[in-house]
Amino acid sequence: MAEKKATAKAEEAPEVKVEETAEVQVEETTEVVEEVKKEIPVQDPKEFLENFNWEKYEQGIEKVDDSKLEEFEKLVSENFVDTADAEVVTGTVVYLTEREAIIDINAKSEGVISLNEFRYNPDLKVGDKVEVLIDIREDKSGQLVLSHRKARTIMAWDRVNAAHTNEEVVSGFVKCRTKGGMIVDVFGIEAFLPGSQIDVKPIRDYDQYVNKTMEFKVVKINHEFKNVVVSHKALIEADIEEQKKEIISQLEKGQVLEGIVKNITSYGVFIDLGGVDGLVHITDLSWSRINHPNEVVELDQKLNVVILDFDENKSRIQLGLKQLEKHPWEALSDEIKIGDKVKGKVVVIADYGAFIEVVEGVEGLIHVSEMSWSTHLRSAQDFVKVGDEVEAIVLTLDREDRKMSLGIKQMTPDPWTDITTKYPVGSRHKGIVRNFTNFGVFVELEEGIDGLIYISDLSWTKKIKHPSEFVNVSDTLEIEVLELDVEGRKLSLGHKQTTDNPWDKYEKEFGLNSVHTAAITEMVDKGAVIEFNEDITAFVPQRHLEKEDGKKLGKGEEAEFKIIEFNKDFKRVVASHTAIFREEEQRNVKAATKRQASKNDESKPTLGDANDQLQALKDKMEAGKN
Repeated sequence: MAEKKATAKAEEAPEVKVEETAEVQVEETTEVVEEVKKEIPVQDPKEFLENFNWEKYEQGIEKVDDSKLEEFEKLVSENFVDTADAEVVTGTVVYLTEREAIIDINAKSEGVISLNEFRYNPDLKVGDKVEVLIDIREDKSGQLVLSHRKARTIMAWDRVNAAHTNEEVVSGFVKCRTKGGMIVDVFGIEAFLPGSQIDVKPIRDYDQYVNKTMEFKVVKINHEFKNVVVSHKALIEADIEEQKKEIISQLEKGQVLEGIVKNITSYGVFIDLGGVDGLVHITDLSWSRINHPNEVVELDQKLNVVILDFDENKSRIQLGLKQLEKHPWEALSDEIKIGDKVKGKVVVIADYGAFIEVVEGVEGLIHVSEMSWSTHLRSAQDFVKVGDEVEAIVLTLDREDRKMSLGIKQMTPDPWTDITTKYPVGSRHKGIVRNFTNFGVFVELEEGIDGLIYISDLSWTKKIKHPSEFVNVSDTLEIEVLELDVEGRKLSLGHKQTTDNPWDKYEKEFGLNSVHTAAITEMVDKGAVIEFNEDITAFVPQRHLEKEDGKKLGKGEEAEFKIIEFNKDFKRVVASHTAIFREEEQRNVKAATKRQASKNDESKPTLGDANDQLQALKDKMEAGKN
């Protein structure tokens, strides 16, 4: 309207110069606009939209003056932003519900965004400025559609790159755990937070950081794969480095400091001294023996430690805990002396003995030889095990060298004190086979009483090359005491003496010239071996294997054998098959001689005739032998 009035006035005015006319028109137009503004009351566009009845307007029931519509459009253009779709703008949170946030971007209407898009910022409140993306300026219901998540994604990479370049501190929301670390929302980008970059000390519970907002430093960006790595540890390392330099500069050997247990390993404990780590080796934790450091300390425990040593750069600090206490040997009671009984717990076992903790930090060694009166030594594990409570006698005590030797066997009487009463020579007992040697068997009669059975005293009849052919370890044997040496603590035993000597009866059964039937069991270089029974084995020389037909007996052949030698002292039996038929020949010769003698008696032969006949018989027999 103002423009129309200004145009009309301009047409009625007389002709003037062009420049003057333009100036007059501008002045008049300005005056008209000012008058119109005074005539038309200023109305709030938002109020107008809320009170305007669009249905009546669309149906033509309620008409609006064109001048009002033009003025409203002008006001809207002056007060509201005119943005394009997919454009990022800054809005203000004007209202919050349980699920949504109402955002005013100074547009024709307000936008609604789900609070899920603000999970990284749980402290969101009315009045906060947020960046949003206009997805749709007006949907079917006339609603402005916004997205904070998309806006953050669009702007995120610029901000992340800027933060990385300028080494700025950024805020991020820890969303969840993942393999090796955490996922952090930074500017809407999912960045990776390695477990080693969460803190300067090892993290034991990652879940405590989930759903928390923390400050980070962007340490790495991979533009090709769109990966971002952040670190919280980098923010605090600078401060810790300053503290570390200050602490290291003041370190001295023997200095006592307070620290916190940072990490526990099998070999020791790492102590945080306030930015500087020191190691307490497992041997410096306690004067007593321990299997693992967690028996003495626990994580996050505060304790005092003493500095034992450090390298030139003071980067490796050796600490001690037990050194803060008096050495147990110095506190050992003066009442303990040699010969006293003491009680203790087995803490370590070795092949040569066991270490017993008499009092905390004071140990004594029980050598395996002092565990039993037996002269047959065994391993310490056969007598005790770790954790056993034992009672022992103090054998030696050296307070200067801090050494103590103990004995268990001294708790019981020496079994050799009345050995002659319990095991006199000739007495018979039962024993357990404990060990072998090449020359015999060691048999234990009772704890502390061992004896030796020589291999020759194991059996009357068997020829034994090694004791293992006759008996096994742990077998029980009947024995007889053969000799007793009290001073030397030695027993000579016999097993075969517990039974009758079978060679006494075999001497009659297998006497000289007795004949027995057997089969050849083995062929040897100089003859053959035959077994008459389980005890008697005989040797047959080569020349005595000849049969009557001139051939020789072979393995497995059964025949008659004549005993030509029997020695019970050396357990030697020699037999002959050839002697069987040779003896028959001799019997035949004797019979012939006897018959001839009878005939000679009848004819009354002379003595010379008899001699001639005997010489002839002798010649015949010699021929037969050849």
